[in-house]
Amino acid sequence: MTDAKQRAAAAALAHVSAGTVIGVGTGSTVAHFIDALPAARIAGAVASSEQTAARLRARGIAVLDLNATGTLPLYVDGADACDPRRRLVKGGGAALTREKIVAAASERFVCIVDPSKRVERLGRSPLPVEVIPMARELVARTIARMTGGTPVWREDVVTDNGGWILDVHGLVIDEPEALESAIDQIAGVVSVGLFARRPADVVIVGDDPPWSW
Repeated sequence: MTDAKQRAAAAALAHVSAGTVIGVGTGSTVAHFIDALPAARIAGAVASSEQTAARLRARGIAVLDLNATGTLPLYVDGADACDPRRRLVKGGGAALTREKIVAAASERFVCIVDPSKRVERLGRSPLPVEVIPMARELVARTIARMTGGTPVWREDVVTDNGGWILDVHGLVIDEPEALESAIDQIAGVVSVGLFARRPADVVIVGDDPPWSW
């Protein structure tokens, strides 16, 4: 699977223009993209996590504040699952909130995945939800009642924002946009790992050879 991740990451470099500032996501596939990124000679990057920021700096890439950059031309990130309409589930690395912010601030979102992440319908992998710690049980009860899913607290994980993660198991997600909006409205939710209202613009799959849609 490492080879597939490397192929997807390498293919994403074709979308990067020299001299630009881009957004960079978090995760094992994105780590390969960061390792290859110095060859693209970008001006800098906005990181979706402290982990990504450290890796970018280690590769000699300037890490910039989104408040100072304005709209970004490109965001590159991975996903835990991707459906045929390029709607995603993200948050396995607990960086979903900052990932969603950088994606929203970018003109183009390129998602890089290995073949195992392609699904016909979202819900096979648990749906991460970042919550304010004091609201953990309130949010869990509300989501269970609303969706029939089973929220499980990802203990010992604290996000870069100081939040906690609930992983919602057992979902069948027929209407991702509607579910994303509904969970976002629950008091105590910081963000939900559905990227449906703002899906990827391009998905690159690290088959041999890589392909995209």
